[in-house]
Amino acid sequence: MQKEEPVFAHLSKEEVDLLSPLVWAYIGDVVYELWVRLNVVSSQQSQVGKLHQESVKHVRAQAQASLLTDLEVFLTEEEKEIVRRGRNARPGSIPKNASVMTYRYSTAFESLIGYLFLTEQYYRLNEILDLADKILFAKS
Repeated sequence: MQKEEPVFAHLSKEEVDLLSPLVWAYIGDVVYELWVRLNVVSSQQSQVGKLHQESVKHVRAQAQASLLTDLEVFLTEEEKEIVRRGRNARPGSIPKNASVMTYRYSTAFESLIGYLFLTEQYYRLNEILDLADKILFAKS
């Protein structure tokens, strides 16, 4: 049986560049959460409650902001510009459990992940997520 490639809506790089950084973050949130959940499931935990608790530790705004700070030295100039645009985007509201600055850095991180995904830079996305995994492992 032949394995099918996943089907995603395709946008050109020019179309992605025209999107708001908040749209990049909207997609990046989903991509990063899926990546975290898959990693947590592969850790052999089987109780859904424990899986959820472990996932939440990594997808919280504080964790993402901290991760971005650690990753910034590995980013290209183009990626730093994406992060800057994501950080400066003005969301409609700020969650009660995070400071404005933490939330901005979290949004910047999600913007980068979403941008790389939407522009189909999967190899680079994988590199960044692998670095994130090493950073998270070192902190735990």
